[in-house]
Amino acid sequence: MVQTTGAAPRADAKISTMGSLRARWIPALVGRRGKWLVLVFWLIVVAAAGPLAGKLMGAEQNNATAYLPGGAESTKVLSLEGAFQNPNTLVAVVVYQRAAGLTAADRVKIAANARTFAGVAPLGGPIVGPVWSRDGEAAQVAVPYNLGADGWSVTPTVVDKVKQIAGGSHGLSVYVTGPLGNASDSENAFKGIDGTLLYSAIAVVVVILLLTYRSPFVWLLPVISAGIALTTAEAVIYLLDRHAGLVVNAESAGILTVLVFGAGTDYALLLVARYREELRRHADRHEAMAIAVRRAGPAIIASASTVIAGLLCLLIAESNSTRGLGPVAAIGIVVGLASMITLLPALLVIAGRWIFWPYRPAVGSAEPTSAGAWARIGRQISRRPRWVWIGTALILAALALGTFDLHANGLTEKQSFRGTPSSIVGQEVLARHFPAGLGSPVVVVANAAETSQVQAALKAAPGIASVAPPIVKGGLAYLQGTTTANPVSNAAYTTVEKVRTAVHAVPGAHALVGGASAVNLDVENAAHHDRDVIIPITLLVVFGILALLLRALFSPLLLVATVVLSFSAALGVSALVFDHIFGVPAEDSAFPLFVFVFLVALGIDYNIFLMTRVREETHTHGTRTGALLGLAATGGVITSAGFVLAGTFAVLGTLPVTEFAQIGFAVAFGVLLDTLVVRSILVTALNFDLGDRIWWPSHPPRNPASSSAARDEELAVAGHS
Repeated sequence: MVQTTGAAPRADAKISTMGSLRARWIPALVGRRGKWLVLVFWLIVVAAAGPLAGKLMGAEQNNATAYLPGGAESTKVLSLEGAFQNPNTLVAVVVYQRAAGLTAADRVKIAANARTFAGVAPLGGPIVGPVWSRDGEAAQVAVPYNLGADGWSVTPTVVDKVKQIAGGSHGLSVYVTGPLGNASDSENAFKGIDGTLLYSAIAVVVVILLLTYRSPFVWLLPVISAGIALTTAEAVIYLLDRHAGLVVNAESAGILTVLVFGAGTDYALLLVARYREELRRHADRHEAMAIAVRRAGPAIIASASTVIAGLLCLLIAESNSTRGLGPVAAIGIVVGLASMITLLPALLVIAGRWIFWPYRPAVGSAEPTSAGAWARIGRQISRRPRWVWIGTALILAALALGTFDLHANGLTEKQSFRGTPSSIVGQEVLARHFPAGLGSPVVVVANAAETSQVQAALKAAPGIASVAPPIVKGGLAYLQGTTTANPVSNAAYTTVEKVRTAVHAVPGAHALVGGASAVNLDVENAAHHDRDVIIPITLLVVFGILALLLRALFSPLLLVATVVLSFSAALGVSALVFDHIFGVPAEDSAFPLFVFVFLVALGIDYNIFLMTRVREETHTHGTRTGALLGLAATGGVITSAGFVLAGTFAVLGTLPVTEFAQIGFAVAFGVLLDTLVVRSILVTALNFDLGDRIWWPSHPPRNPASSSAARDEELAVAGHS
């Protein structure tokens, strides 16, 4: 049997390592005094951060401009609309329906309701209606409410009051739809999202840590460290939102929670695993922790740097929401990293060995990874490594074929929710009895001098049912066109494109086209641009970091290729699952980019954890034996880390929002695929097959005193083949 280097103390390693540590900051942080100073520092930080973190939710920007590209045509229209109507105005479209036909009493009631609606909230314009359907079965009333700067948060209250007044009964159904109804359902869907994600993520982390450590105590320290990191990160983000213009919305705030707990716990697992190894070699826990941080720290920092760099690539995105997610998530990783390499070591050293009870690591005890499951798997792979990696790559490539079933062109309003909210039902009722776009028109702003030509072009555009009389003010004309298609459908987006072609052709009009359908279209176009630009840049950044870390070119290229293959397979499986199991044959337009960034940036973590350990062991034992020892030493902790990260992202599926559920499933599945297949089988097989060539153009230095032992271990590995 090949013995792992962790099975016995290594005096030479101890002397050389501790000699270099004396000149560094690590022993000071985990020393007998330093540990208490670190603890006091973080207590002061979290005491100051707590009140600020509590304000983050109130600082979220969830309106259209928070998602739109700054230079998009619909964004420019939103800025000009303020001259014609209050930008805080949302229209509630109240829809009444009786399948047998509206009665005289219904008509009297609806007319009375239209007058009463004015008392619910300040109006942003005149109430339109009642408008009766031609078939006599439905009516609608459009009520523009000026909800003020905090309109997003008060929409459910306003909608509830409108429903109380309308009050359907005895066969008369009432729905509140339109922009206000949709905003209300979105607010309800996101209500409590931070608490739901936080408690779900904590529950997942606690369960997996209990199973990993089989100790009733040690799991507390990573959870406490992650909680403090999350609070601190939220405070920093709030300050940047208020004073540096950082855009935060419900999407980025939700992902922040998952990312800090998922990635932070991954770093904790790697550190604690190395600390337990060193506790078996050193009687002094302070010395053991100093060496653990020294040895595991570079891999943890490199992994976090890769994630941070990948997330910061989102800063070049056109979409405001995508661009804002990059720094928000990167701040979470930075603070999580700082907590896990300073606070967590201090807590572990303060607690002492008893924290691992009932499996306390004793000095001189054998390292269990030498005969563990991953050591056995490694020996099996070493028998025919080339067949293993070729077969694995072909299976992943076959799974990637599912991407042909991917339709990441945006979700309709109905597909955006898991379930069917009232506003969606109302929109469907409205579409059956009226022109579908009524209540959510296409908006055109143009020079007033060309009003008649622009109005004519708008009327003639395919897909426009009617055009309201123009409003002229301050040298600008404001026009609204009702579409024949549902305003949140692909048909409506096609209409917007045709309207833009028509009005842009009017000389001197400088016409701009906006409205709800145009907003959705511009968000989709920006997502496609961001995907095409950011994905290759992220790959180059990740490759550069790996090349610097591993001091090689060939292995980083292979690692990036394996992660891309894993991403493609995860995307293919996810597309098939969404279409044929979940019954949603579409994905949000930003879905591929978000999944790519998370899987490549986070998935490469496990390759870094593995390959830095393989390189460390290669110095003494050679690449082939180093690959076996690296897998044996890191297999268990990386698997646990993968389950933690997959579990925390999976909690996104508990939310009633399709986009979150899809991202959660794809990332969770991709992480498990990367952890259990790509890192453990594919990368290890490549290490065995390529040997020293994997470090090209460099060659890892060998310890001359260990060359004979290295040859013996190479033969031992081969002996199992």
